[in-house]
Amino acid sequence: MVSETETTTQPRIPLNKERVFRAAIAIADEGGIESLTMRRLAEHLGVEAMSLYYHVDNKEAVLDGVIDAVMSEVEEATGGFDPPTDGVDWQIALRERILTARRVMLRHPWAVGVFETRTEISMLTMRYFDALLGLLREGGFSYDLAHHAMHVLGSRSLGFAQELFSDNPDDADEDAAAMLEQMADKLPYLAGMMMEVAHDDPDSTLGWCDDQTEFEFGLDLILDGLERLRTKA
Repeated sequence: MVSETETTTQPRIPLNKERVFRAAIAIADEGGIESLTMRRLAEHLGVEAMSLYYHVDNKEAVLDGVIDAVMSEVEEATGGFDPPTDGVDWQIALRERILTARRVMLRHPWAVGVFETRTEISMLTMRYFDALLGLLREGGFSYDLAHHAMHVLGSRSLGFAQELFSDNPDDADEDAAAMLEQMADKLPYLAGMMMEVAHDDPDSTLGWCDDQTEFEFGLDLILDGLERLRTKA
């Protein structure tokens, strides 16, 4: 006869690195990366904090793993990192790949800040950049021009633009409002511009002014300019 305990107890899912990193992402998605601590991570997984150290050395290792997990989402969303070799238009393909990466980043807006703190680039991230370079090479770029292209794309390659000012859109809105009220007489052009082009869609923002329209505008300028240089080469 099977006891009630045996019929109701569910087997515990073994702890592994993938579960740790996915739990870390869930915590950061809910409360931002500042809410991610080893203690909070252990609580989320229902284990003792010391159990985590069998799988990750420290929080920095968790952050490294989290970036790889996000890049895995990018890889899945793009259908893999191998560049197409069937005569596809490089500009269309590169634009779509970057905007796909951006859609993943918008699901995890805190990831932008984590990327900027990493001191080493993981193999998965390097494969992503290798695929972008492959699109340029298959599209007719020399290595020299492709090298310039990767520099000018910068963080846009991963779907976000590093901004001049605050990384926090909410703080930027408050700062802008204060500036408009107190310094419009001293900064008339900045004040006039910000009053006219203020963004009101926080879900499309990964930085101070990094909304979807501005991101695509800048990306298209870069891609059009690169195409002109490619045809002259």
